[in-house]
Amino acid sequence: MEKGIYLALSGAVLKQLQLDAISDNLANANTPGFKRESLSFKDYLINPPATGLEQEERDMSALSAKNTDFSEGEVMKTANSLDLCIEGPGFIALDGNRYTRRGDLKLTDDGFLTTANEIKVLGDKGPIKLPKEHASIKIDAEGGIYVDGNRVDSLKLVDFPAGAGFVKMGSGIFYYKGAVVKTKASVKEGYLESSNVDVIKEMVRLIDALREFETYQKTIQTFDQASDKVINDMANI
Repeated sequence: MEKGIYLALSGAVLKQLQLDAISDNLANANTPGFKRESLSFKDYLINPPATGLEQEERDMSALSAKNTDFSEGEVMKTANSLDLCIEGPGFIALDGNRYTRRGDLKLTDDGFLTTANEIKVLGDKGPIKLPKEHASIKIDAEGGIYVDGNRVDSLKLVDFPAGAGFVKMGSGIFYYKGAVVKTKASVKEGYLESSNVDVIKEMVRLIDALREFETYQKTIQTFDQASDKVINDMANI
């Protein structure tokens, strides 16, 4: 009985993690450049403690890995000169060891180029700052930034090395403190990459995960009720 409740409990915990990941995917289905996340699980045995008493090994489940799907989303035309789509593998470098493929950039009142959530975008000389007074801004395929026809800076486009231990943050932002590598990615001005979340598939995954979570929950309740009955029956003997 004890073994069974541990199995059900470990399964319920993992299903809750999966529900959280799917919910985050759905919440960011309309976030430009967002990359969906999935979870991998593994089973393992817990050896019994060395108590001198004969006990069975316990089968348990655990989170194996969080997997980020970097496949590219659909490209949407916006005609906004500060909307950028990254074509090919790569990221826009941001202040504070952060990176993104989310290209809906904006200018602050003091002229800094930032993400939608106001993280400064990096160029050749650090955070990119543009003249406050200008008639036009153009960004070419290599990331070169032109204000009124004059090149003022260039986007820092990079990629993660294989096996990089990045951390996925909110709103399509990744944190990575290690050395990055050059990328052959190009920039498409006036377009945005949509998220790669397929809402219908995620809803199906959500329903399946929720049903499995409820099954584990009912199993735990059954074991708990059975334990209570055994304890009560023994007390009446």
